[in-house]
Amino acid sequence: MVPLADPVALGVGTAALVYLVADGRVRRARGRVPRPRARLAFFAGLGVVVIALTGPIDAAVTTSFSIHMVQHLLLTMIAAPLLLLGAPITLALQAWPGTPRRWLLATLRSAPARLLGNPLVAWALFFVVLWGIHFTGIYEGALHNNGLHALEHIALLSTALLFWMPIVRADPAPSGLSYPARILYLFVAMPAMAFLGLTIVTSRHVLYPTYAHADGVARALADQRAAGAIMWAGTMVLIVPALGFVLLDWMRADEREAARVDARLERATMRGA
Repeated sequence: MVPLADPVALGVGTAALVYLVADGRVRRARGRVPRPRARLAFFAGLGVVVIALTGPIDAAVTTSFSIHMVQHLLLTMIAAPLLLLGAPITLALQAWPGTPRRWLLATLRSAPARLLGNPLVAWALFFVVLWGIHFTGIYEGALHNNGLHALEHIALLSTALLFWMPIVRADPAPSGLSYPARILYLFVAMPAMAFLGLTIVTSRHVLYPTYAHADGVARALADQRAAGAIMWAGTMVLIVPALGFVLLDWMRADEREAARVDARLERATMRGA
């Protein structure tokens, strides 16, 4: 397979440049560095994309299902939430007022955006793509076709961004979830991901003939079981911190609300004194 490094470099480089330009505009307008943690998260997400789609990981995906599974988890479970923590939509709204801002807001309020931003739709779409890639001819075809391989990655990352958006909530979204609903959203995702891994682990035949042709049936089956175990265990390891993030954010929101209530009571007391 011809390396996809050039398209990846172009896409990541363009995203980094646009983000830096927007960040610079906001800094000049406000006279300070806006949201350094968001900027760090965004560029960390881009770094994970580069690690996943270039170098030794991408070079090994045609001969190792387990490495390919690591690649998919890097894109969907690490890169996607990090990119969203960078709040790129908020940054764009702040950096480009006027017509660009109105166009972006109109896009966010459009019917397609509201549909894709619906948490139930985003959740379902992510898992349809995830299961569809692994249990149709798409995966096998992507091992031999660069264009299909690239589309596979785009579909995984795009639907992962939609999946994580109701959880991260760093940017304005057409619809949102309460804190209890966000916790339930993640809890329901855990068995769906685990069952995908379990299905792969327990399969008694090689799911993708390319790996059997490269290493033989016995080694391909062993690697396939390792891939399923990576999906099964890796998802649990990565979603648990996300649950902790939601719980921490919930506690902080309660603390902020308590502080606002205390401030209102204090002002009322001072007026009555």
